[in-house]
Amino acid sequence: MRVAVLGAGAIGAYVGASLCRAGVDVHLIARGAHLAALRTRGVRVLSPRGDFAAHPHATDNPAEVGPVDYVFLGLKAHSYASAGPLLDPLLGPETALVAGQNGIPWWYFHKLAGPYENHRIEAVDPDGATSAVMAPERAIGCVVYPATVIESPGVIRHLEGTRFSIGEPDETVSERCVRFSEAMIAGGLKCPVERHLRDDIWIKLMGNVALNPLSALTRATMVEMCEHLGTRRVIEQIMEETLDIAHRVGSTPEISIEKRIDGAQRVGHHKTSMLQDLEAGKEMELDAIAAAVVEMADITGAPAPTLRTIYSATDLLGRTMVTRQAETPAVRAA
Repeated sequence: MRVAVLGAGAIGAYVGASLCRAGVDVHLIARGAHLAALRTRGVRVLSPRGDFAAHPHATDNPAEVGPVDYVFLGLKAHSYASAGPLLDPLLGPETALVAGQNGIPWWYFHKLAGPYENHRIEAVDPDGATSAVMAPERAIGCVVYPATVIESPGVIRHLEGTRFSIGEPDETVSERCVRFSEAMIAGGLKCPVERHLRDDIWIKLMGNVALNPLSALTRATMVEMCEHLGTRRVIEQIMEETLDIAHRVGSTPEISIEKRIDGAQRVGHHKTSMLQDLEAGKEMELDAIAAAVVEMADITGAPAPTLRTIYSATDLLGRTMVTRQAETPAVRAA
């Protein structure tokens, strides 16, 4: 089995190192100082489950790799549509794309029986740009539960979790899913093949869509938002509205709002990925995490007033940040 990890950051390098331990032919696509470290020293994983090292091939040129059986996508969802030049050399006729992303995936309604079958979600597939690069037929959904960070170039700190749930958009248990699952398990990870993966997507999204935008607006950590009575109520309202949208598109995530919030609270003083991106001056992953959910509320007729308010405020924050960054050189020059 040949696997390329496109975007071998914290999660991607962790997956690649784990698959390498299982004897998979792994190729990491990375850049910068991280790539230099991967080339010279390999991947070092520091984990409460035991440290380990692996030495997969690493490059910034996918043409060196050629077609593979699977591409694990470690990129942020908003970069998918522009990933064609990197992705194309890795694709053979049967190459599957394992999309380890947050939020609503571009393939969400692909082969989903019901009134919205094959409906395109503009927020994550604008004018079909993502589908043109990543055909939905290639997609294997993936819900990522582990928390990892790049401690230093080539060094991944694994904080918690080993589960990567995967599944086909058409809700079958395919041979390609089973093969990938077996390889992940052999590498020390949990990788159940779920027929109803969309339920898992909504369970994780309940936290992401409530906590990520709110953290960007308040600059608060997970536990701070959950312990503050006012923001805890806002979180509850967004989760209630998110579950309503999930039910309207045919999903039945089985988790209580209280349990979901308590789980987030136990994470402690952790900054969400959206807050980390904001503080680093990077584009926030708002389209897949929030804009797509608002769009699904629109097409299903869900009111979702709190979700819409928090999304609008965070969207303005992101747009203002981009505008001010663009203006900064001119101000300095003056």
